[in-house]
Amino acid sequence: MGYELRVERPAPLAFAELATVLGQAGFEFRGSQESGEVLARHNGAVHAIAIWNGRLSGTPGSDWQVAQLARVSALLGARLVGEDGESYAIRGGLVEQLNGSVAYEFGKLDEILSAGPTVWSQ
Repeated sequence: MGYELRVERPAPLAFAELATVLGQAGFEFRGSQESGEVLARHNGAVHAIAIWNGRLSGTPGSDWQVAQLARVSALLGARLVGEDGESYAIRGGLVEQLNGSVAYEFGKLDEILSAGPTVWSQ
């Protein structure tokens, strides 16, 4: 099992809102209102980026997946939060991890998305 990132926001996330936002942003969903996967495409292939089971979370294995989760979070007006309390966001075209006042840059959003889901080495 990997490190979980979860989408959090003050108001509960309804499936209808999730489906609308995903469709407008070019993401796909496979499953039902109760559970399913959020999918993103890269070079004609479909990749799972999150799980829906009444809440939205993911266990990314690449910067690309973190960037996709950060995009979905931003579109939903939510925060992307890790197990240790850090958050992930897109600011000024950069994907960042924020922990208190310290920011770690993953890189430029457009470059990460272009590179695709290159798996992190163990």
